[in-house]
Amino acid sequence: MKAARYAWLFVMAGCSQGPDVSNVEETTYPVEQLMDPESCKECHQQHYQQWSGSMHAYASDDPLFVALNKRGQEQAQVGKFCVKCHAPMAVAMGLTEDGLNLASVDKRFRGVTCYFCHGVDEVQGTHDNPLHLAKDATMRGQFADAVPNKAHRSAYSNLHDGDRVESAAMCGSCHDIVNDHGTHLERTFSEWTETVFSHPATGTTCNQCHMYRSTRVEPAAEAPGVFSRYLHDHKMPGVDLAITDWPDRDAQRKAVQQFLDTELQTALCVRGYGDVADLEVVVDNIAGGHKWPSGAAQDRRLWFEIAAYAGGSQIYQSGAVPAGTEPTTLQDPDFWLIRDCIFDAQGTETHMFWDAASFESNQLPGQLTFDRSSPDFYKSHVFQTYPRAASTKLSAFPDRVTLRVQLQTFPLELFDELFAASGDHGFTPDQLQTMREQLATPFTVGKELEWTAATATQTFYEMLVPVSCASNTNMNAAASKVPATRHTNCKP
Repeated sequence: MKAARYAWLFVMAGCSQGPDVSNVEETTYPVEQLMDPESCKECHQQHYQQWSGSMHAYASDDPLFVALNKRGQEQAQVGKFCVKCHAPMAVAMGLTEDGLNLASVDKRFRGVTCYFCHGVDEVQGTHDNPLHLAKDATMRGQFADAVPNKAHRSAYSNLHDGDRVESAAMCGSCHDIVNDHGTHLERTFSEWTETVFSHPATGTTCNQCHMYRSTRVEPAAEAPGVFSRYLHDHKMPGVDLAITDWPDRDAQRKAVQQFLDTELQTALCVRGYGDVADLEVVVDNIAGGHKWPSGAAQDRRLWFEIAAYAGGSQIYQSGAVPAGTEPTTLQDPDFWLIRDCIFDAQGTETHMFWDAASFESNQLPGQLTFDRSSPDFYKSHVFQTYPRAASTKLSAFPDRVTLRVQLQTFPLELFDELFAASGDHGFTPDQLQTMREQLATPFTVGKELEWTAATATQTFYEMLVPVSCASNTNMNAAASKVPATRHTNCKP
């Protein structure tokens, strides 16, 4: 059965073991062999190592995916909805219909593999993985002058050339998700199309941000005749991390943290005089080529932890989420929490994406223009005042204020719901506790910011009120800005 299933894949040619590549057609590996990332490893060791520790490689082994897909099949018979993005080769090969049997599927067809990405020859839509797989022995990439080799044919593709703005469609069409209710759950690609980064003249693509180019030239493969070039990193960091044993987990966390360190710019301000004062946080999504946080924004938790002190005593605090606590349960009237909320057909908030009939978002906007003379330039400058109530002020004028921006990538209440009910998930209580602790440990986005009279980088007047601000990024807090969007139908 297996031989019959794969018979159409084989190229009827031998596999030369020598460096002679005068007849590439005759020396090409069979397609089934090219589908195995281990074959890629033979020549592309560095790329393989980076990919093997990435969330793309982890996509179908991730217990959060496995548990959500299982629940979706039980409650809504979601079929291929999840697995066509998390294990697209298994779907393309007819090895799964719903992803429930992925544990028994050959490893080469799990996750988002080398062959799946480099075998795409057409994008046939805008969301839910509309990518067309050529199913041939050609590996597509960014180089028009690829060196002939014994393993595969090579072809230039503008879908794989990160310097071409149209390449974003290949990444983006898998990172835009619309469910059966027509609810646009994940909107990373469509968000990007609304920003200045999607313009051909000024564009920045998914590849350029998430697969950053090396600073020195290196050979793309360990094979005869290959010369050095600037290459692209294949760790593809975003915000998610592996929560079970997985290769290069420390490198993965480091890459994500480095990515987050430059994502936002912030300013922390004290407004007032005498004993009358309040605080203001200004933030700009300066590096995200889309709104932020993006992706499964209904699962993200981005918040601002601010504290003010006078004479060594704390006089104000907001956003202090106790360790291991779900942020949405915090009883704090000033809490600035950024996330999506999804609602079922009855308008009740839900975690289950298959039930989502509508959503509400307060994401940070993306950059609309680089023209500082345009009012649109400042629409990504967002501010929040503390305390929120205009009639409320601090109990004293502070002499020190601190700010931390925190990001949790998956809701703890959903983790508890998915794994608390039954023991058929295959994890011990200790393993579950370790996984939960990893999810509960937030990233700090950028550096902690401290305002004092001595560290202030900018002073100005706003409606005749003196304002003093500190920023690690020299942000212009006096520039035009827009108030933070507040949720109206979900907590907090």
